[in-house]
Amino acid sequence: MSYISITGLKPKGIISYFQFWRLAIPSFEQARKAKGNTFCEVKRIKGYQCTLTAWASREDMLCFLQSGVHRKAMKAFHKIATGRTYGFEADSIPTWAEAYVLLEEKGKVYS
Repeated sequence: MSYISITGLKPKGIISYFQFWRLAIPSFEQARKAKGNTFCEVKRIKGYQCTLTAWASREDMLCFLQSGVHRKAMKAFHKIATGRTYGFEADSIPTWAEAYVLLEEKGKVYS
């Protein structure tokens, strides 16, 4: 069983665009190297920058979530981006098509 996390984010404007990428790239690198991360990909879908990650446990994901540059990105998120997030436990990693449907249907909306 893995903990799956899906995000789909979009910068709010041109200034936010640069702030978003200044935080997004290091956050993705942090995720790739984080303890318990077993899968980490990024893909642009329908104008949203999406991430799909799998973790050995929800606790590993939460440790990543609350540390380093990702913590800084979360604090800035409401000012610079909109989108959705969704996390759940599963026996397998969804395809990108499945992940995006789950994100749209079940994801928590941030505006």
